[in-house]
Amino acid sequence: MTGRGAAWGVALLALAGSALAGEEVSFSAQIAPLLKARCAVCHLTGQEAGNMALHPGAAYESLVGVKSIESPWLRVDPGAPQKSYLVAKLRGTQLEAGGSGTRMPFDQPPLDDATMRLITDWIAQGAPRN
Repeated sequence: MTGRGAAWGVALLALAGSALAGEEVSFSAQIAPLLKARCAVCHLTGQEAGNMALHPGAAYESLVGVKSIESPWLRVDPGAPQKSYLVAKLRGTQLEAGGSGTRMPFDQPPLDDATMRLITDWIAQGAPRN
């Protein structure tokens, strides 16, 4: 990994911080900055594909408990990462969730395992707005 990809990897590892098993994941300190860095470039106003604004001021309302427009699943189903469409889109398994489109983030490298674990841990913890 070189250049931009390496920089993203270092930044995301820093955001993941100490999200070890059993530790609470912080939406404001860990998830929102991740969404800003990797998602808000394409999902800024809510008028773009997916109708989601993923900048820190709007991301929670755009994701948690909101039905996907592509799938019968919720975008983030608190307590159920295995039924959260966000996770399916990030893993590239959206078709299995009755969805469509491509893996996210679009035209960027997939999120690494540590970052995916951070997101799924946050959702499994009930997707708190902390």
